[in-house]
Amino acid sequence: MKRELNRNYSEVAEFILLGFKIPPELQILLFLIFLVIYMFIVAGNVSMILVIKMDSRLQVPMYFFLRNLSYLDLCYSTVIAPKTLANFLTNEKKISYNGCAAQFFFFALFVTTEGFLLAVMAFDRFSAICYPLLYPVQMSQKVCIRLVAGSYICGSINAIVQTSFTFSLHFCQENKLDHFFCDVPALIKISCVNTIVNESVLFILSALIIITTTATILVSYAYILSTVLKIPSTHGRSKTFSTCGSHIAVVGLFYGTVFFTYAQPGAISSPEQSKIVAVFYTLIIPMLNPLIYSLRNRDVKDAVKKILCGKWSSR
Repeated sequence: MKRELNRNYSEVAEFILLGFKIPPELQILLFLIFLVIYMFIVAGNVSMILVIKMDSRLQVPMYFFLRNLSYLDLCYSTVIAPKTLANFLTNEKKISYNGCAAQFFFFALFVTTEGFLLAVMAFDRFSAICYPLLYPVQMSQKVCIRLVAGSYICGSINAIVQTSFTFSLHFCQENKLDHFFCDVPALIKISCVNTIVNESVLFILSALIIITTTATILVSYAYILSTVLKIPSTHGRSKTFSTCGSHIAVVGLFYGTVFFTYAQPGAISSPEQSKIVAVFYTLIIPMLNPLIYSLRNRDVKDAVKKILCGKWSSR
């Protein structure tokens, strides 16, 4: 029996991504919507990276982390969007076995890294607001680089573990994924062997990542709130806490959708809901993040105006 399983497993050389269950005539419309969203993602995040790099006033830890956040948003949406767009235009919505594994690995890497980076950004705000005199030492360039590198290391560990466990499953010639990209709940669903270990690993790792990062964020903001409330003037409290507003909005969007998809056992049994939620964290959130940080951040808005005015005057 084991030999037969291994033989059948080896015959799964590709997967078929079933995607969204919509009439064929709506495929082009959905293609155009996804294309516009992806164009906004690329334009918004590349612009954010360039603005932060070009403006000398933004060469501080907060914007160093924001630049890395934009890079991660660009990366993990690019892992998903091009293949999804291509599948809208063809009847053969195929992805090779190795291509599926690579897509899943890099998606897990970038998404997990972003989760840890958001926790690092909360710690940065905590250090800046609660210990302003020590801030230049606590968040030196060397420390910032180490914190970002640590986020990538944590993301890599999760991606390696998840990919190893998921692609050690037997699929027994069943290769139709009820999703628009290679995600672990859809892969677990089509396996022909007992997946309790994989589901447990998915749940435990997701829970550990969410608990550790959200605990860091909540503790950081608890101290921030305590410090801000001690400021005597209303204007001072508002100005200090305004630097955190964009980060809070991004954290709420990101963790809300990730928790719904990965950190509850029932998510695996609701593929249609998972696909809708997946659109939010693979495309909508990477599109919104640059808007949230540019519209709610005076330094970024001033930097954009400076660059635009400089280009206009040079003409």
